[in-house]
Amino acid sequence: MRITPTLAAVPLLLLLLTWLLVRGINPEAETFDRALGTLDDALRIENALRRDILASRAGLLRNYDPLVRDSAGLRDLMGRLDEVAALDPRIAASVGDLSALMVRQDELIEDFKSKNALLQNSLAYFGVLGSRLGATDGDGALAADVGALAAAMLRLTLDTSPTIARDVQDRLEALGGRPPPPGDAAPLRALLAHGRLLHDLLPATDGVLKTLFALPTGREQAAIRGIVLDHQMASREEARKFRILLYGVSVALLGLLIHAGLQLRAGALSLRRRAAFEHLIAGISARLITARRPRVGAQIERALADLASHVGADRAYVLFGGPARRLHVWSRAGAACPPGWPDRAAALSAGFDRTLDGLIHVRHVARLPAGPARDALAAAGLDGWACVASRGSDGATDIMGFDALPPSRMIGPDQLSLLRTAFDAIANAVGRDQLEHERSRLEERLQQARRMETVGALASGIAHNFNNIVGAILGYTEMAEAEIGPDGRAGRHLRGIRGAGERARDLIGQILAYGRRRAAPRRPVEVQALVAEAASLLRASLPPGVELVLEQEDGAAMVAGEAAQIQQVVLNLCNNAAQAMDGAGRVGIEVERHDVVQAQGLSHGSLAPGRYVRIAVSDAGRGIDAETLSRIFEPFFTMRQDGNGLGLATVREIVQEHGGAIDVWSRPGQGSRFAAWLPCIIEAEPPEAPVVASMLGHGEAVLLIDGDRKLLLRDEEMLAALGYEPIGFTSGADAQAACRASPDRFDVLIISHGSSAQEALDLAAALHEAAPGLPILLALPSSERIDADALAVAGVFGVVRRPLSSTNVAAVLGNARSRNRELADASA
Repeated sequence: MRITPTLAAVPLLLLLLTWLLVRGINPEAETFDRALGTLDDALRIENALRRDILASRAGLLRNYDPLVRDSAGLRDLMGRLDEVAALDPRIAASVGDLSALMVRQDELIEDFKSKNALLQNSLAYFGVLGSRLGATDGDGALAADVGALAAAMLRLTLDTSPTIARDVQDRLEALGGRPPPPGDAAPLRALLAHGRLLHDLLPATDGVLKTLFALPTGREQAAIRGIVLDHQMASREEARKFRILLYGVSVALLGLLIHAGLQLRAGALSLRRRAAFEHLIAGISARLITARRPRVGAQIERALADLASHVGADRAYVLFGGPARRLHVWSRAGAACPPGWPDRAAALSAGFDRTLDGLIHVRHVARLPAGPARDALAAAGLDGWACVASRGSDGATDIMGFDALPPSRMIGPDQLSLLRTAFDAIANAVGRDQLEHERSRLEERLQQARRMETVGALASGIAHNFNNIVGAILGYTEMAEAEIGPDGRAGRHLRGIRGAGERARDLIGQILAYGRRRAAPRRPVEVQALVAEAASLLRASLPPGVELVLEQEDGAAMVAGEAAQIQQVVLNLCNNAAQAMDGAGRVGIEVERHDVVQAQGLSHGSLAPGRYVRIAVSDAGRGIDAETLSRIFEPFFTMRQDGNGLGLATVREIVQEHGGAIDVWSRPGQGSRFAAWLPCIIEAEPPEAPVVASMLGHGEAVLLIDGDRKLLLRDEEMLAALGYEPIGFTSGADAQAACRASPDRFDVLIISHGSSAQEALDLAAALHEAAPGLPILLALPSSERIDADALAVAGVFGVVRRPLSSTNVAAVLGNARSRNRELADASA
């Protein structure tokens, strides 16, 4: 089991607190208190000893037991001081000196006891003998001398000075010089003996007392007391500091506990908020999964609102780049996105470091380093910013962002990491919605194809049956008109019959044009010239009351298509506009180029990003209601009695085949505007010129790659007719293998293969790697965009429009032959 650093710190903290507590209690204080108590007891016993000594000297004690007890007590106390003596050498030295003094004191006490015992005994005998001699003296002279000696002895007892001692000596000598009275000689001699003994003992005993009392035991005790008091004060001061330190550590630990509690509480709240966030994201995912296609956009905006509310953002948006660009934005009231935002956010995200989940979090924009990123965020009015960015399969940046206006209340990064899950849920919903939209579009195209197949079958039957009948009617009518003449009633009837037949023939032509599969090759068409030509035709055919106004911008707008079909779109729309105004009014035609930067939905179709030319036809006629507007492009649907319902259906079919879409605006009583959007090509290819002899080949081997076998066979026949030896492959891998096996076999490589320009370019790069010296010709649709540097890296010599045109191919292959000859001459 792994021990975390926090758990390892717990016993260390307990050990620290225990040590501080012990040091704060001051365990040495008891030692010092006992030492001071011992010194107090020693002083008390010593005072008692001296009192008892004085009492014994004065003869007030019956025995020396108090002295013995006091001496023993002092010796015992000296043993107790050994404990404190170990704390300081000075105390040990003083205790040693005091012990020596105590030994000396004991010696003096013993000497005192010996002398004092003799002294007290002699004093007793001296008093008894003096009283007896005073009582037996008849004449009183002896008694007077004895009394004087006793008085002098009493003074010597109180004062053992030399003067008093000489006085006693003189009295003893005087008393000793007188003849003893009869019968008292022995007592007198005894009195004198004790007197002389007292004369010697009293000064000697007092000398012992003076020596005893002069011992500096009190000084040594005071020195020991002072040192002990110093240690006691120091220990108390140290203990006070440790108690303060213990208090500080305790307060710090309390703060740590409070901090830990707050952290735990914050962690619990964070977990609770995270759980709520996860629950919110789960609910969003469930709603997006179950949402029907028309409600996906609304559910995404609702999800953005819920996420922004939880995150603390004022704006939320999700942007998916690429051709099928999609943007959803939510903002609270008064916090709308500035112009160009959030498009700038997608480009801005590339300059920030991301987490593993693709999260970018800027808590405060003002704290960012100075630079374009901070300026861009500040220009958008942001105080905080968070986004999840990723790169889609098409290489475009997808982003889900949250903007916080000042003051920022955005949550922390621990919860923001969950935004990746929400972003994935929204991305999956958008992807599913796009797939469903594509499926609906394909189903619609399938239904349209089935209808077209039906119409085509009908048109074929009409072409073989009804058209012959109409032709016969028109032929007989023309012959009848030639015989009868144009004048007269019969002539007018014949002209009516011929007009009806011609309308029937036109109807058959429209049906055939609508049902025919258009597989004819497309050419670059200048829309302005085509529309101008159509306008001239319309001015001659429209009713006199209809004014046709043409407005075109400068510059050529080129599209890839069939000129007749595009002109038919203009003619049909203008004829419908004139009929909607009942033959009187103004019909406007506008031709403009537009750059579509993001996917755009129209009333009937949608546009991918790119450049388009818009052909708009407007009128001030009756207008169309919403119900009719939803059906105007259905085949055979018409609101006019003389209409056939194929004009607008043909317009829609032609526009869709050219990769465009139609946008219709109409209001009853306000007129209508029909706008056909057609994709432009990048450059107009030069008009085809006849193939001259210098452009023909001389048996050069051309490696041709095309995934469509029918087109491959057609292109091989075309190359053979141009004088080249075509070697075709339907597989790029087979072509690479052949090129690696014998690169000198081929003179030119033509790639008309792949579902996209990038796929064809990748194949060109692989072939260039296998045979670096061979020129490569790339065949692409006219609307394909490709970078020139990428073409050079892949070894592409030239680009022609697909499907191949003999004139263009002959010209480019002629240039390739010239290049090969120049390289051969240079190497030679």
